[in-house]
Amino acid sequence: MTEHNWHRVARSELERFVSAALTKAGADQASTDAVTKALVGASCRGVDSHGVRLLPHYVQVVQGGRINGTPDVTFRTLSASAGVVDVDNGFGHLGCYRAIDEGIALAKTTGMAGISIINSSHFGAAGAYALAAAEAGYMAIVVSNSDKFVLAHDSVESFHGTNPISFAAPIPGEPPYLIDMATSSIPWNRVLQFGAIGRQLVPDVAVDAQGAMTSDPAQAAALLPIGGEQFGFKGAALGGLCDVLSAGLTGMGFSHQLASMGGPDFSTPRKLGHFIIVLNPAVFIAPEFYKQHICAYLKDLRQQQAKASTQVMAPGDREWKEQEDRLAIGIPMDRAMWAAFEDVSENLGVPALVSRSA
Repeated sequence: MTEHNWHRVARSELERFVSAALTKAGADQASTDAVTKALVGASCRGVDSHGVRLLPHYVQVVQGGRINGTPDVTFRTLSASAGVVDVDNGFGHLGCYRAIDEGIALAKTTGMAGISIINSSHFGAAGAYALAAAEAGYMAIVVSNSDKFVLAHDSVESFHGTNPISFAAPIPGEPPYLIDMATSSIPWNRVLQFGAIGRQLVPDVAVDAQGAMTSDPAQAAALLPIGGEQFGFKGAALGGLCDVLSAGLTGMGFSHQLASMGGPDFSTPRKLGHFIIVLNPAVFIAPEFYKQHICAYLKDLRQQQAKASTQVMAPGDREWKEQEDRLAIGIPMDRAMWAAFEDVSENLGVPALVSRSA
């Protein structure tokens, strides 16, 4: 156990605590179930920046009124293969799981469906929703924008958000193929996470208020796009793609127009937009051939010669191995996260977390 992971908690125990805390904060059952599934799932897969560490923030914004804990989430079809989910300023997690369900229903016959999500909020890890589609036998692309943390390429000012992209595909007999990434060099939540545990950032991912490169999370004022200082035009373009789909097709704000996730206003809804594309592989290719074709590709990929002490992995392989390990020995929680959960327990009257070891 390292100094950064000094408690390990069973999945069921985290689910119990997260669910109880959200309920006490004022979230209804549907919202609580969706957020708990998304957060705990992300922590199981090793996506700690967007896992259960977000719980104290979500409690704060529900209690503050920014997020509607009892929303009337609705769906409206726009065409045979398109629709829109209105989250009613509720949790983005609830809205996006609903969008995946509605997208699957449309794509079952049309082959593909585009679903816009409006009047939403932060939705955690984008991979949670692409994964839900893949587990049902469908492919999905999920994008969102977020408030500006990321420099436009060659700019000294933030313009785009960390604007995530996720894609998942079903793999017969295996866990899904899963891509889940920010279009910035790292997620902003990782800056907060590393700052809380006193860990330095790697080079070429963040700048300070004067625009100089920094590895100190406390000094980080903005992030670079994927590609860093020299090749950040690639990440900036991907971040823009997310903005065009998430705001341009929803009427919600672009990244540079959104209220800050970090406050200080925790009462005004942020009205985020997201966009999801669901694809039904069976409409495009015979299921048996798809199985043979995709599995052969992954076999060839994983058999590529690797550098010493490494192995070539397909997207998602690291997450599934991490999940296997964490389900066996517990999900790690650093000192800062543990202290934040103790505060939640005390403030809401929720029975404290019980760790497997300390």
